[in-house]
Amino acid sequence: MEQENDWDRDLLLDPAWEKQQRKTFTAWCNSHLRKAGTQIENIEEDFRDGLKLMLLLEVISGERLPKPERGKMRVHKINNVNKALDFIASKGVKLVSIGAEEIVDGNAKMTLGMIWTIILRFAIQDISVEGEKYHIPVSSDHLFFFLDSWKDGLAFNALIHRHRPELIDYDKLRKDDPVTNLNNAFEVAERYLDIPKMLDAEDIVGTLRPDEKAIMTYVSCFYHAFSGAQKAETAANRICKVLAVNQENEHLMEDYEKLASDLLEWIRRTIPWLENRAPEKTMTEMQQKLEDFRDYRRVHKPPKVQEKCQLEINFNTLQTKLRLSNRPAFMPSEGRMVSDINGAWHKLEGAEKGYEEWLLNEIRRLERLDHLAEKFRQKAAIHESWTDGKETMLTQKDYETATLSEIKALLKKHEAFESDLAAHQDRVEQIAAIAQELNELDYYDSPSVNARCQKICEQWDALGSLTQNRRESLERTEKQLESIDELYLEYAKRAAPFNNWMEGAMEDLQDMFIVHNIEEIQGLITAHDQFKSTLPEANKEREAIQAIQAEVQKIAQYNGIKLAGNNPYTTITPQSIDKKWEKVQQLVPQRDQALQEELARQQSNDHLRRQFANQANMIGPWIQNKMEEIGRISIEMNGTLEDQLTHLRQYEQSIIEYKPNIDQLEGDHQLIQEVCICQYTHTETIQEQLHEYRTSFNHFDKVRNSFACLTGDAEFARIMGIVDPNNSGAVTFQAFIDFMSRETTDTDTADQVIASFKILAGDKNYITAEELRRELPPDQAEYCIARMAPYTGPDAVPGALDYMSFSTALYGESDL
Repeated sequence: MEQENDWDRDLLLDPAWEKQQRKTFTAWCNSHLRKAGTQIENIEEDFRDGLKLMLLLEVISGERLPKPERGKMRVHKINNVNKALDFIASKGVKLVSIGAEEIVDGNAKMTLGMIWTIILRFAIQDISVEGEKYHIPVSSDHLFFFLDSWKDGLAFNALIHRHRPELIDYDKLRKDDPVTNLNNAFEVAERYLDIPKMLDAEDIVGTLRPDEKAIMTYVSCFYHAFSGAQKAETAANRICKVLAVNQENEHLMEDYEKLASDLLEWIRRTIPWLENRAPEKTMTEMQQKLEDFRDYRRVHKPPKVQEKCQLEINFNTLQTKLRLSNRPAFMPSEGRMVSDINGAWHKLEGAEKGYEEWLLNEIRRLERLDHLAEKFRQKAAIHESWTDGKETMLTQKDYETATLSEIKALLKKHEAFESDLAAHQDRVEQIAAIAQELNELDYYDSPSVNARCQKICEQWDALGSLTQNRRESLERTEKQLESIDELYLEYAKRAAPFNNWMEGAMEDLQDMFIVHNIEEIQGLITAHDQFKSTLPEANKEREAIQAIQAEVQKIAQYNGIKLAGNNPYTTITPQSIDKKWEKVQQLVPQRDQALQEELARQQSNDHLRRQFANQANMIGPWIQNKMEEIGRISIEMNGTLEDQLTHLRQYEQSIIEYKPNIDQLEGDHQLIQEVCICQYTHTETIQEQLHEYRTSFNHFDKVRNSFACLTGDAEFARIMGIVDPNNSGAVTFQAFIDFMSRETTDTDTADQVIASFKILAGDKNYITAEELRRELPPDQAEYCIARMAPYTGPDAVPGALDYMSFSTALYGESDL
C-alpha cells in the first residue's frame, strides 16, 4: 500500500469516517499506552506535547527513543514531536505533509494521519491472510479493502472462531442480523482476548461504507492478539531451555541493575532538589520546604542507605556465585558500578550539606519580609482610609456660592486640613521607605507593593496640588467677596439717602396743595423749578449707585462667583431705585401741569376778587351810610310817626332802588363761593368786618324785622337755628361771632389732619419719630412725639406712633 496516496485520501475524510477513525485510533493507542500506565482522552490534544507520542512508539516498538524534553514551551513540544517523527522515518516510513507544528497545534486531520501511518507500519504491514475461510468472500491479497466482508459481522466472528472455537457458536449466527453479529464479536474480543472495543455496531452498519482505516485497525488487533499468543508461548519455551542454568544468576543481575538504577535515579532526582537555592515567595512555601527536607532526612533517606548497603552485598554475592559456577564475572551496565554509586552518593551528601542552614536563613528572611509587608499594608490602608474622599472635598466648588463669613470659615477649616495633611507626610515617607526596603530584600510581591506605593505617592502629590489650589481659590474668593462687600456697603450708604430723597420727592410731588392767591401758587412753582434743577445731579447720583451694583455683578461674573443673595446692608434694590426714579420722572410733569392749572385758577379767582372788591368797596360805604342815617332817625325820632314812617319808606325805596347793585354783588359772591375763594384780599380786614358785624348786630337787634327782610325768611330761619339752637329767642354776641367766623374763614377738621399725617407717614397707618423730626419743625415734632401713643395695629413696628388717635384727640379737646 502506498502511504502517499493513502495520506492524500485522508485529507478528504468524510465526517462519519473521521468519527470512526477518532474512536478506533484512540482505543488502539490506549490498548498500548495502558501498558505504560497511562492513556489518552482526546487524540489531537494529548499528543501535542510529544511525550505520550514518544511513549506510544517506545511501547509498540520495544525500543528507547531519545530522552524527551520536559519543558512546557512550544519549542519543547515541537522538539519532542520531531523526535517521534524522526523515529517513524527511521523505520522506513515516508511521512507526507505531516509536520511537528501541525501536531503541536492540535490539527485533528494531521494527527489522525500520523496515527494511521504508525498503525500501518507497526500493526498492519506484516499481516497476511491465507485463502477464504468460513465461506466469507475476502481477497487473499488485500482482505481489508473488501469492507462488505466485515459489515455483516460474520468475518469478525470467523476470526475468533478460527483461533478460539470455544468462544463462538458460529453456526447460530445470521447474515441478516449484522448488529447482533458485530456486538457478539466485539464483546467476546474485549472480554476474552483483551481487545478493546474500538467501534460500535452502529458505526459499521449505520454507514453506507465503513471507514477502511478503522476496520483495518480493528482487524489488525485480532491478528496480533492471536499471533502474539502463539509467539509468547514459543518464546517462553525457548527461554526456559536457554536459561535453565543461568536463570537465578540473571535474576540477581537484574535485581542489581534495577536496584542500582533506582538508587542512581533517586540520587539523580534528589541532588538538584538539594542544590536548589531558589527562594519561595511565601513563608508557608518555605516552611513546607523545610518540612520536606526533614521528611527526607527522617523518611526518604534512611531506606536508601539500606538499599545502598544491600546493593553492595548483592553485588559481592553475585560475583561469588558466578565464580563458583565458572561463569564470567558480572559487569554492570555503564554507570552502574558500585564505584559509580558511591560517587553519586558522595555528591548527594555534598548537596545535602548546608541545605538546612539555607532553609532556616531564608525562613528568617521571609519572616522579616512578611513583617515589613504587613506593616506596609497596615500603614497604606490607614493612609488610604484617611485620603478617601479628600480629593472630592478639595475639588468641590462650595466657595463659589459662599458668603464672606462662610469663606472665612472655609479658610479656617482649610488651614486645619493643611495641618492634618502635613502631619501625614511622615506616614507617606514611612510607606515609601518600607516599599524600598522590600525591594532591596527581593520581596516576591514587590510589583504590587511598588504599584500601591506609587499610587499613594502620586495621590499624595495630587492632594498637595489640590490643597494649594483650594487655598488659592479660597483666598482669591475672599478678596473678591471683600471687594464686593465694600461695594455693597458703599451702595447701602449712598442708596439710603438717595432712596429717602426720592421718597420725599414723590411725597412732595404728590402732595396736595391749597393756595388762596397767586403769590402762594407762584411760590410753589418757584420751589418746584428749584427741585427740577436738582434732577440732573440726582440722576448722576443714581447712575453712580447703579454703577456700584454693576461693578459687583462684573466682579462676580468675571470670577465665577454665584452671589448668595441680596445686599446684606440694605433692602433697597437697584430695581426699586430705578422704579422710584421712573416714578419721580413721571410725577414731575404731572406736578408741572397741576401747578400751572392752579396758577390759571388763581389768576381767574384774583379777577373775581377784584371785581367783587370793586363792587363791595362801593356798596359797603353806601350801606354804612344808610345804616347810620337809619340809626340817627331811630335815635332822633323827630317829627310825628307818620313823618318818621315817611322817611323810612323813602329810605326803603332808595334801598329797593339800590338792590340791583347788591344783587350783582351777591352774584359775584356766588361765583367766588363756587370756586372756593376764601380770602378777599381786596376788601377790608377781618377786624373791620368784625366791627361792622358788631354794629350791624346792635342795630338789627333793634330792627329784627328789617334784618329778616334783608336776609329772607328761609335763610333767617337757618341762621337762627345755628346761633339759637335752643330756640330761646335770644342770640349771644359770642354765638354771633362764632357764626360769622365760620361763615367767613377757612377751617380744618380731624379727618383733614389725619390725611396730612398719612401723607407724612408714606401712606402707613403709623408714623415714626424720625419721620416727624424730618418733616416738622423741631418744636412741633417734639410736641407730637411727646403726646402720640405707641401704635398697636397688626402692622406695627418698633417705635411706631399712633397719629390717628392723636389727631382725633386734638379736635376732641378743642370741642371740650
